[in-house]
Amino acid sequence: MTISFTHLHVHSEYSLLDGFGRISDYVQTAKEMGMNALALTDHGVLFGGIEFYKACVARGINPIIGCEVYVAPRTLLDKEAGKDSRPYHLILLAENNEGYRNLSKIVSKGFIDGFYYKPRIDHDTLRRYREGIICLSACIAGEIPRAVLEEQPARAEALCETYIDIFGKDHFFLEIQDHRLSKEAKVREFLFHLADKYGIGLAATNDCHYVRQDDYEAHDVLLCIGTGSTVDETDRMRYANDQFYLKSPEEMAAMFPDHPEALANTQKIADRCHVTFDLESAHLPKFELPEGYTEAGDYVRHLCEAGLAKRYDTITPEIRERMDYELKTIHTMGFDDYFLVVWDFIHYAKTHNIPVGPGRGSAAGSLAAYALDITTLDPLQYNLLFERFLNPERVTMPDIDCDFCYERRQEVIDYVIRKYGKDRVAQIITFGTMAARGAVRDVGRVLGIPYAQVDKVAKEIPMRPGQSVSIHEAIEENPDLKQMADSDAEVRRLLAMSEKMEGLARHASTHAAGVVISDAPLTEYVPLYRNGDAITTQYTMNLLEDLGLIKMDFLGLRTLTVIADAVANIQESRGIAVDIDHIDMHDAGVYEMIASGDCLGVFQLESRGMIAFMRELQPQTFEDIIAGISLYRPGPMDQIPRYIANKKDPEHIAYTHEALRPILNVTYGCMVYQEQVMQIFRDLAGFSMGRSDLVRRAMSKKKSEVMDAEGEVFIHGERDTDGQVVVPGAVAKGIPEAAARRIYEEMKDFAKYAFNKSHAAAYAVIAYQTAWLKRHYPAEFMAALMSSVMDNEKKISQYIDNCKRRGIRVLLPDVNISRRKFSVEINADGRENVRMGLGAIKGLGDKPIAAIVNARQTEGAFTGFRDFCEKVDSHAVNKKAAANLILAGAFDFLGIDRARMVLGSDLIVQQVAEEKQDRLSGQMSLLDMGELNAYKGDTFPEAPPFSKAEKLAREKEVLGLYVSGHPLEHYVGILSSETNLNSGMMDSYEDLLASGIPDGGRVTVGGLVDQLKVQLTKTNAQMAFLTLEDLYGRMEVVVFPRTYDRSRTLLKSDKPLLIRGRINYNEEMNISIIADQILPIDQVRNGGRPSPSVNNTGADASKRVRSLVLAFNDFSQKRLLEQIKPILRRFPGEIPVVLYFAHEQKKFKADKRLWIRFDQALINQLKGILGEDRVKLR
Repeated sequence: MTISFTHLHVHSEYSLLDGFGRISDYVQTAKEMGMNALALTDHGVLFGGIEFYKACVARGINPIIGCEVYVAPRTLLDKEAGKDSRPYHLILLAENNEGYRNLSKIVSKGFIDGFYYKPRIDHDTLRRYREGIICLSACIAGEIPRAVLEEQPARAEALCETYIDIFGKDHFFLEIQDHRLSKEAKVREFLFHLADKYGIGLAATNDCHYVRQDDYEAHDVLLCIGTGSTVDETDRMRYANDQFYLKSPEEMAAMFPDHPEALANTQKIADRCHVTFDLESAHLPKFELPEGYTEAGDYVRHLCEAGLAKRYDTITPEIRERMDYELKTIHTMGFDDYFLVVWDFIHYAKTHNIPVGPGRGSAAGSLAAYALDITTLDPLQYNLLFERFLNPERVTMPDIDCDFCYERRQEVIDYVIRKYGKDRVAQIITFGTMAARGAVRDVGRVLGIPYAQVDKVAKEIPMRPGQSVSIHEAIEENPDLKQMADSDAEVRRLLAMSEKMEGLARHASTHAAGVVISDAPLTEYVPLYRNGDAITTQYTMNLLEDLGLIKMDFLGLRTLTVIADAVANIQESRGIAVDIDHIDMHDAGVYEMIASGDCLGVFQLESRGMIAFMRELQPQTFEDIIAGISLYRPGPMDQIPRYIANKKDPEHIAYTHEALRPILNVTYGCMVYQEQVMQIFRDLAGFSMGRSDLVRRAMSKKKSEVMDAEGEVFIHGERDTDGQVVVPGAVAKGIPEAAARRIYEEMKDFAKYAFNKSHAAAYAVIAYQTAWLKRHYPAEFMAALMSSVMDNEKKISQYIDNCKRRGIRVLLPDVNISRRKFSVEINADGRENVRMGLGAIKGLGDKPIAAIVNARQTEGAFTGFRDFCEKVDSHAVNKKAAANLILAGAFDFLGIDRARMVLGSDLIVQQVAEEKQDRLSGQMSLLDMGELNAYKGDTFPEAPPFSKAEKLAREKEVLGLYVSGHPLEHYVGILSSETNLNSGMMDSYEDLLASGIPDGGRVTVGGLVDQLKVQLTKTNAQMAFLTLEDLYGRMEVVVFPRTYDRSRTLLKSDKPLLIRGRINYNEEMNISIIADQILPIDQVRNGGRPSPSVNNTGADASKRVRSLVLAFNDFSQKRLLEQIKPILRRFPGEIPVVLYFAHEQKKFKADKRLWIRFDQALINQLKGILGEDRVKLR
């Protein structure tokens, strides 16, 4: 006999770190068991609702959307420790679409109003949103079961009456469970009594947290990951047994033989539940049209026509045809309002002087977007395609992503919230999942496997930028990992368990940029979630699109702020108004600078790998920059050698057929862009542009069936059922079949890596703008650049070093000159200086900075420290802030030693504050005030001046870096010759790979120990984590016990060290060094004998440096040699100069007239021209 039963209490992986079951596995297993329905009831959330719905519909199962909500002990607004931190559980199931909407509102309210450890609701919430909802009394953590367990039968009965009153007898069921727990047996007996007394139904459930019974161990490991415990710990959260899985109807019937009605009721409930999601309609916000317009399409056309008149002197037939086509497509697809919404908030940003990017993504291919000033790149000039953005043959939501100044991005979002309503605008959730390496480390810790062994296994899983490698793939491609698994049972268990965890949702967070705007309150469509202060949707970006909700990306781009600040700096320092959107895009000097590798701070081009690529590429046009950005990524990189070879020698470019020339000539015969693939389909075979895009997408996703079918269409064409030609095909258009087939195969290979030219072109604009600013106004640009990274000491150190190489002095803050941000000062002799901003000083927030600047502007320059204290609001600048200003050098203009000033500053700050208070309260006599006004000087106690080392140390303490000097400046030569890595090379995983240093690669670094943390291992051995400071910033070093035992005294000294070891990347791409040898820097050279210090001009350094090696890409860079010859001649000496040409693998010793003496100024200048890694002292 068939048993009627449906699971109504099921937790998936979206019961984060508590549910182990994947939705697809639950649905598939339920189908195999013969069930026709299944519920999903995750803890407090509806995260998996749409994914679950789609999976069930695909397998012919009725999806029941539910949630195990948390009910507050009192009201959801009560949040008192001890009284309100233990909410009850309750199962709610959506009976129909109204029920889903109400469930969405209930769950949202739990997060927005009731969150206290958990998202909580209360009885009033349930009463308000009860329609269309079926309620189950939940597990032993439910409100009624807990009253039973707490020996409160009367309260249990009263609660039962309350829930009947809220939901009605036909919508409230008493939930019985049997996981072989004694508490459950006690609860069941009382629930039977309640069912008889009140005439309400029973519903038998299993509290499913995993799919199969043998998933118990994996679920237990997951619990340990979530609670930070190990499986061997006795006093930890754990489930009592292995009964919390998706049991078959037969198993459930065996558990409740005396209550078949409790099983039958679950099926009756399931039969009543019918929720459907509209996955076809769009819910775009409606734009409020101005007077005189009734149709959004008419207003879009009006704005576009006005925009075209501004953009073009002459509207050519090509422009007119393209615009009409785009407007027709936009209107037909129903996106007129969408374009108006985007136009409106972009217009708001620009009219409020909020920097906006030139475009992003495929939207840069739209002429309508260009006319509306949504983008600033002419799509016709760069052959950008509209169909790559909106394809009339594939109806999907448009996607216009927008970049804004990162400091003011929120202002634009706030405007959208004001305009459309806070209940219709939200940010978007995203889920962090367990990646392969992270899963191995988590599981290894939980299983108690020694760290060293876990680390060794994790390191065998490859890491690739932008790609994830699964454990299965790693075992397949890495024989060492396979051998470890085959030979070691513990490793085998570790990998097997980690593979089960891989891909599970680990935590929820907020999408960096995504914002959803709806035509109705969002809870009509989606539940909401609170992540800190942000209100987000509970469904991810792609699922929102399935529901017809529009997602827009509001990205905060730091570089836009840099550009705006640089332009403002130029206006202030030189009185020149730069219109950055109308600069010369053909400036040879800019391209020469990029080609030389001088790209630090240049958007998209400043990584070490990209700098090396630019030196090889030698860009000469804007198209070269677009291509460079597109090529330098996994996949297209394979095209780089061919691209460069063709660029250098165009005579060798060979086209499979001449018809490719007009499409590929801009990229020297290489396929680089997705748009080129689309053009080939259209021009060579007669495809529509929409269909071309569809085939390109199929190729990028490796859909072999589609590719095979479309390949034949590309070659031979296609006719409809009436025999009419739909696609002519390449052969019919005069291309030999063999050539057509070869072209198609090339496209198939390339399309999966091809890049969106529209996006690359838009970002190339920003890259060129930053390069142009750096080339023509380096001081103003560097000041803006450093202002943007005031919280990043490593970056500022690199930029200060770059300034020094350019002859730009970086000056310490000055209370009479500095603003919050860095600024530019130009001396009478034309020398450029960058003045540090007050924002760079630690402990000095916006309020004290504003008080200082305001006092200076309203009352004049500060003549002394006491005068400063008198003029500035004492509440804004306290003793600590004043001391930090002194230590940062902001009062150096007074000519008083910082040691004296900082010793006496507290007393003066206090005295002045008290005097101000006395004046305010009227307690100071006229005589006192006269005496005070007569006093103009500063009195500081005598104190020994700071030593240079002390002065630098205190300066670094408040600025986070050394500015006026560096303790390692006498060791520059040794560091250059003895190390192969510095902190400036460790910005990213990609940078290290570009430097030829893989994960586990051998490195030598040098510097001073800045921070040292010693801790005990599980075996009570001491190890250390230290921060090493070098000339460019800091790096993290791990010292395991054996090395620490040998080096503990050295690590606690203040002497510079050389550390040898290997590079270590973790799952988050954070970089550290595992040390295996630590040496005093002075004893490294000459067989361990102390080596002399290196100074900027010392003869000792000249004796120790055997040669200066300058590296070039190839002979074509000889022009750089001409540029540096005059510099070499300014430092004549006895050190040979060696020229190395990498491509030809040739070394030449330069003429003796170019030999040099050692001087750090020379080295800095050479590195500024050739690049950090192209200048070596041997």
